[in-house]
Amino acid sequence: MNNEIKQILNQKLTLKEIYVTGDSNHIKIIAIGDIFKSINQVKRQQIIYAPLINMITEKKIHALSITTYTIKEWEKNNKNNLG
Repeated sequence: MNNEIKQILNQKLTLKEIYVTGDSNHIKIIAIGDIFKSINQVKRQQIIYAPLINMITEKKIHALSITTYTIKEWEKNNKNNLG
């Protein structure tokens, strides 16, 4: 399922990198892209939720943890920390 989630997000959003881990009980997404520039955290999460809404409403995804970064934020703070 993680590959399916990654594929959906890559098709619908312009992201530089995306990491999807976990299982259907708890999915963790780290998304990196300049689509998050000048956007607050709530709006960033909504951007990620939108393409996945069918999987959420169909209960294929039960819990979702989303962390988003612009490319500059990722390079500055988390480049070597995927955990």
